[in-house]
Amino acid sequence: MKTFSMTDVGRKREVNQDYVYATDEPLGTLPNFLVVADGMGGHKAGDFASKYTVEVLTEELRHTLKEGPEEILRDAVRTANHKLIEAAGKDIKLEGMGTTLVAATVIDHTLYFVNVGDSRLYLINKNIRQLSRDHSLVEEMLRLGGINEEEARHHPDKNIITRAIGAKEDVEADFYEFGLRRGDTILMCTDGLCNMVEDEEIFAVVKGARDIVEAGQSLIERANENGGKDNIGIVLAQPFSDEVSIW
Repeated sequence: MKTFSMTDVGRKREVNQDYVYATDEPLGTLPNFLVVADGMGGHKAGDFASKYTVEVLTEELRHTLKEGPEEILRDAVRTANHKLIEAAGKDIKLEGMGTTLVAATVIDHTLYFVNVGDSRLYLINKNIRQLSRDHSLVEEMLRLGGINEEEARHHPDKNIITRAIGAKEDVEADFYEFGLRRGDTILMCTDGLCNMVEDEEIFAVVKGARDIVEAGQSLIERANENGGKDNIGIVLAQPFSDEVSIW
């Protein structure tokens, strides 16, 4: 597996509240781990929330003895949520903080991931597909037929999320698993990318790049060229980049 991760403050924000982490080395019983978090909260509460959540997750995974990816990921998210709420209760400056989260692992030829909030996971090969589902007000309106996709993209309330780590005690993370094939590229990102760059443009940038390093850097450049209204956080991974044979 090859991975690349990067954040950028963008052109409008003073503080970077996005935090990313990627390793192709084993973390506890997981063979690899990828995560993107987009913090929220006043002052520096948002950047604390995203960084602290990822640190708790990685620490939990490092010491887990569990084997099933769903149980491992869900348990780690619950612990991170509890500890973030606990931290907010100890410091008034951190009160009300929270973060989105999308966290993934690849085992053999299967992708397993959880998400909370509106940070996304895409799968790119011959096309681009968003595999995660946004936990947002606009996504709910779209699902219920109140608006169409074009209206959803430019809706003034598109940044209102309905779930977040740290928002309440019983956070619910959606869990997914998808079969992978050779040539797949996984893209995980905060809304600072997908709000600034259309899916078709993301696809063209990734497919036109020489490697995922160039792809990642180009995506951030494109988001900033298109306005850079938010922090930008991305993780790119090619699960089968080291394989010789086609399966």
